[in-house]
Amino acid sequence: MAKPFKPWEWVLGHFSVDMGIDLGTANTLVCVRGRGILLNEPSVVAVRKGTNEVLNNGLAVGADAKAMLGKTPGKFEARRPLRDGVIADFEITEKMLKYFIQKVHGGRTWVKPRVVISVPVGITAVERRAVIQSAERAGARRVHLVEEPIAAAIGVNLPVTEASGCLIVDIGGGTTEIAVLSLGEPVVATSLRIAGDEMDEAIVNHLRRQHGLLIGEQTAERIKLKIGSAWELEQELEMAVKGRDSVSGLPRQTTINSIEVREALSEPVQHICEAIRQVLEEAPPEISADLVDAGAVIVGGGALLSGIDRAISNMLGITAKIGDEPLTAVARGTGVFLENLDLYSEILFSDEAP
Repeated sequence: MAKPFKPWEWVLGHFSVDMGIDLGTANTLVCVRGRGILLNEPSVVAVRKGTNEVLNNGLAVGADAKAMLGKTPGKFEARRPLRDGVIADFEITEKMLKYFIQKVHGGRTWVKPRVVISVPVGITAVERRAVIQSAERAGARRVHLVEEPIAAAIGVNLPVTEASGCLIVDIGGGTTEIAVLSLGEPVVATSLRIAGDEMDEAIVNHLRRQHGLLIGEQTAERIKLKIGSAWELEQELEMAVKGRDSVSGLPRQTTINSIEVREALSEPVQHICEAIRQVLEEAPPEISADLVDAGAVIVGGGALLSGIDRAISNMLGITAKIGDEPLTAVARGTGVFLENLDLYSEILFSDEAP
């Protein structure tokens, strides 16, 4: 049945900048219909310590706030309000979303946008409702939720609505979303709370144990991106790393190489491969047959880890490839859903009555 025409809704839609949001543990991306990705900022907020008061001096949200991680004086702190792909601090998440929505919306507050937000597979109804309420209080007129693997698959143009299986692996900051999709829905899916953050933590632990050097998460992330790998490199790399000596407490520099970083990352990479294996083992035989040719498509920030596709392919015996523009795949997928809300209504979660 066709939905009744609502003149006021049409007026609001004409003037609002509707947006798709990849609300990630590490980064938040916003996609606007017809304009692509307009915002890509770290999911970090700077506040006064002991309060939820966001700083107003231009260092409050996003990239500038991330630069403060581990470097704030005693009266300030930089927080990441999402953990393991879900909201850990509702008030700070709401303020962060409000900042991002207003930034993309050009500061207009008299008209509110419709928003499609990606969420991890299998989050509870309570968690879904929390995301919707946070977005509504942040300034959204209507909120729809889509599971991240579906958004990612749509974003890289996989044939998710067809009667054939496809495997998507989205390695984000807080979670790795793995799903076998067919006819627009997950056939088998899981959300693994091992992803980019755990890789960074593995590097931090390695530097402390093997080099007696204490480093922060930003330094670990730089090491991962610069010389990290999941498979042997044609030419192994080295990198100078600065931090604090764990014994003397004084600043010190050491040199590490890509071989030891790869060894440090082997455990989280192994966990991700095992989770993919479990999903594949639960897939129906006919869909497994499709995956022999289709293989796996890898997206998310973890797709940038050199050799991750070769590691997955070697450990599981399937073809694996990196999706086009893997960092923005989920955000682009939310944008597609935004343009086709009626078509994809059965896939989306919302509080809107049918």
